Amino acid sequence: MTQTAETPTYVGQSVPRREDAALITGRATWTDGITPPGTLHMAVLRSPLAHARIGAVDASAARALPGVVTVLTGDDLKGEFAIGLPCGWPVTEDIKIPDHPPLAVREVNHVGDGVAVVLATDAHTAQEALGLIEVDYEELPAVVDIEAALAPGAPLVHEELGTNHCYTWPLAVGDVDAAFAQADVVVEGRYVQQRVLPSAMEPRAVVVTPEPVGGAFTVYTSTQVPHFVRDLLALVCGVSDSKIRVVAPDVGGGFGSKLNLYAEEALALALARRLGRPVKWTETRSENHVATTHGRGQIQKIAVAATREGKILGMRVELLADMGAYLQLLTPGIAVFGAFTYCGLYDFGAYSFGCKGVFTNLTPTDAYRGAGRSEAAYAHERIMDDLARELGMDPAEVRLRNLIPPFSEPRTVPSGVMYDSGDYETTMRKAMDLVEYDRLRAEQRERRERGDTVQLGIGIGNFTESGGLSPSKVAAGVRLQSGGWEAATVRMTVGGKVEVVTGTSPHGQGHETAWAQIAADALGVHPDDVEVLHGDTAVAPFGRDTYGSRSLPVGGVAVHVAAQRVAAKARAIAAHLLEASEDDLEFTGGRFSVAGTSGPGITIQEVALAASLANDLPEGMEPNLTADHHFDPPNFTWPFGTHICVAEVDTQTGRVTIRRYAAVDDCGPVVNPAIVEGQLHGGIAQGVAQALYEEAVYDADGNPRTGTLAEYHFPTAVDLPHFTLDQTVTPSPTNPMGVKGIGESGAIGSSPAVVNAVIDAVAHLGVTHLDMPVTPEKVWRAIGRAGQTAGTMTS
Repeated sequence: MTQTAETPTYVGQSVPRREDAALITGRATWTDGITPPGTLHMAVLRSPLAHARIGAVDASAARALPGVVTVLTGDDLKGEFAIGLPCGWPVTEDIKIPDHPPLAVREVNHVGDGVAVVLATDAHTAQEALGLIEVDYEELPAVVDIEAALAPGAPLVHEELGTNHCYTWPLAVGDVDAAFAQADVVVEGRYVQQRVLPSAMEPRAVVVTPEPVGGAFTVYTSTQVPHFVRDLLALVCGVSDSKIRVVAPDVGGGFGSKLNLYAEEALALALARRLGRPVKWTETRSENHVATTHGRGQIQKIAVAATREGKILGMRVELLADMGAYLQLLTPGIAVFGAFTYCGLYDFGAYSFGCKGVFTNLTPTDAYRGAGRSEAAYAHERIMDDLARELGMDPAEVRLRNLIPPFSEPRTVPSGVMYDSGDYETTMRKAMDLVEYDRLRAEQRERRERGDTVQLGIGIGNFTESGGLSPSKVAAGVRLQSGGWEAATVRMTVGGKVEVVTGTSPHGQGHETAWAQIAADALGVHPDDVEVLHGDTAVAPFGRDTYGSRSLPVGGVAVHVAAQRVAAKARAIAAHLLEASEDDLEFTGGRFSVAGTSGPGITIQEVALAASLANDLPEGMEPNLTADHHFDPPNFTWPFGTHICVAEVDTQTGRVTIRRYAAVDDCGPVVNPAIVEGQLHGGIAQGVAQALYEEAVYDADGNPRTGTLAEYHFPTAVDLPHFTLDQTVTPSPTNPMGVKGIGESGAIGSSPAVVNAVIDAVAHLGVTHLDMPVTPEKVWRAIGRAGQTAGTMTS
């Protein structure tokens, strides 16, 4: 294969993922596979109650168990921590933030709250010892429902705060009252975003090793954010960040749930410091259901004002967002993050948004794939279908009448932010053509006319999302306590190979492959000659890690710019060695040559050697081919797309079958099509799962009813259809590659498409609302209730 620096040849191709060989042959390195000599195994005793005061803790029997080294409570460890677990997104000045100790001290606030830790010489003994610890609990009333939590006289999750109200965050653009006053039609919807469990293939794990000298620690942890873990562990444990090395080995998925500093990481470091021995903890799946953050958890009230012709004039959004018992790293900001995309792809003049955060005695919520944007897309696509039914119009036609016209430079949208570029109608019509939309509508009419027991529904999920999180100034504007830049170093070795050091930290996204493609094109080498280093703060000391569809449009762009700088330096050295002007050089196939001459030129590998020898460089030039770049984008990127689900609903059983699913996405230019398809497959699967299967359920006392995978249903491959994927390409003007990101898009567009399809199939029977998950029982009962209502009205 021939490559030229000016005309990329690897970017845009489905280069096989280099990560996969180790992952599928058992040669990957997981945190649970790391056990240094002398390791003590940690187990956490977790509260079985949602809300209770902690009385006496009797650990005598546990301490007497052979192999147990120590048992410690929150009181025992209070001196080990400088602060509690931090919240990094205090969205308002008056937000209420409860103290969050790594181990509960006086009170437990959700099932799974840690009460004591056991350290033993093996994991089995540590688990056995948990059953020997007796705790005297004084049970307190539990707060489970977020609407009831705000009622006068409701029990308090944190009595010291005096309220369950965490914060109120408002946004208003334009004259919303006037828009609703002049509207011909006002449609209101109330939609529920149920709690879901991220359920990464690899549960969390951490190993902390104290180094023999210098008071330093190495922390191996299954995380998306090794740099965050380093910085936050330093604060919580009172250790210099220069003394903490964090390594994220192979990480088996995260979906946002590993975008955090967790209690177990802080406990492991504190205990390793206290005992001077390595400490290891690996989460069980049942622990994962109560101790790892949950996703979603919102009640959405949305209203649109429109003309009789279907043109939207204004939108109001009011959210109640379930914080859970504590504020984890990003908990308050997740709902707020979606504030800017409830307007979707649609063009209108007035918009208001308000969100109240509410404490409950449940596991804290935090980021989950598509965080904030998935919830927004679900609401605006549900209300678009509700508006279409109110007006007697086709759902696609209502959308087409309201789409923002094509634009290639940033423009302000109803929520007041600037989208980067978009051509929404082209994308939507392409998706409609893929499923043969008009033919499906004709089939739907035929089935209804003949009273078929299996009805057909077509659901549309239009969306845009704020990817490329985030410009540092914008982050500061919404009080996010983190910069939005990303770092990269690209260097050529003496032997002519390429090393890329990236601050992003992949957990399945394929960075090693894609970043190698980017560097290979810039430097005229083969991707196999590029090594990508990541996930180790000693190797990559600067980074903001991986989440929020930011890896490519921030981290990948940083690699691109750094590689271009290396290529520019190589060009200058080559010109010097060839005694030519830089402007006269051609760079083809990794070789510099003088245009119009027949000389052999010089390879970039030869230039790298010359740069290392440094005995014949241009005056004032430093040795070696290396460059750093910290990219802080001027704006988010805004990927978008249209997903269409075609569903069949058995009206006698409520069973839903997805007959066809098509998605047309626009993430700008694509680096690796196979990786994009894989990201979309996984994201769509998660969105379908929320729509049809998944829900974290609690009883009235805050006890989880979905504590294991026997009760919590997520789909397997046999539950999912074939996905038909296509794309449009609208480059982003915010970065030199024009890329936008794809990691969350599938999860954002799919849930509304699926639920809209199910409701569309049975709307003529009187069923115009269903909440997720749309189980067969829910559908069957809704059809029955609608039939009874129709019968009563007829009689």
